[in-house]
Amino acid sequence: MHSVFIDGKEGTTGLQIYDRLAARKDIQIITLPEELRKDASARAECLNSADISFLCLPDGAAKEAVAMVTSPSARIIDASTAHRTHPDWVYGLPEIDCGRREEIASSKRVANPGCYATGFITLVAPLVKGGIASADHPFVCHALSGYSGAGKKGIAQYESSPRPEEFSSPRHYALGLCHKHIPEMMRECGLSFAPVFSPVICDYYAGMCVAVPLHRRTLNKNYSTKDIFSYFKEYYVGQSYIKVVDTDDIPAFLPSNKVVGTNRLEIYVCGNDEQTVLFSVFDNLGKGASGAAVQNMNIMLGLDETCGLE
Repeated sequence: MHSVFIDGKEGTTGLQIYDRLAARKDIQIITLPEELRKDASARAECLNSADISFLCLPDGAAKEAVAMVTSPSARIIDASTAHRTHPDWVYGLPEIDCGRREEIASSKRVANPGCYATGFITLVAPLVKGGIASADHPFVCHALSGYSGAGKKGIAQYESSPRPEEFSSPRHYALGLCHKHIPEMMRECGLSFAPVFSPVICDYYAGMCVAVPLHRRTLNKNYSTKDIFSYFKEYYVGQSYIKVVDTDDIPAFLPSNKVVGTNRLEIYVCGNDEQTVLFSVFDNLGKGASGAAVQNMNIMLGLDETCGLE
């Protein structure tokens, strides 16, 4: 039996992690009474006694929680942005390169990836690692997300009645091109320059689609869409949760909520001989948050990484 503490269980990600673990017979969830939920000494005791703790907190609070950990055996998975580019933390995207699973398994500090970042990195990192695109390639990324990614306050705004009519329309944001996920996107892909990243929040609860368009003439290797498809198919062969969809199975319309409720991420390689667009479709609360966190926990505990996620 492994003991787990969720610091910040009342947030969207924390609640989802709790729900995913509550039915498991191999996990004991350490909980605090409501009156002690924000008590520093009580939280510190839990953080130091649990086999693994999840931090589902704002960045500042996550850093404070890490500072409370004194036990050399305590292991942390941080779902905030606070440690995703920290050199002492392992970035918890096990499928992205050879050896990452081993790094996660042996680490005591794992940073859970951001949702948009997961979609972008799974598309762009293979291109750079394979020399298909250079580190200074002028990447552009468009992404759609359900409103659950906005957190409890954002969810309440979307689900309130009455609400402003603008909430019924897709809404672009981060118009200053300074989204908080860009640093981890750059670091994990080895980019010299930030991509032009344009996210859109939409009037549906969950699901995400991240798109990266490419011009063949700008690539280092003279790859057509068919060539890129073959490369991605090989890159992610054998992965449990990342699937490169066969060309014959690409639909006429690609919904962003196609795999909601799962930990799956589907990659679509579309286009023609001169232009390609890559899509990653997944649940922003699954592979983009709580599902990824549980997958990382399974790896760290030496369990089958699919345990509790099927």
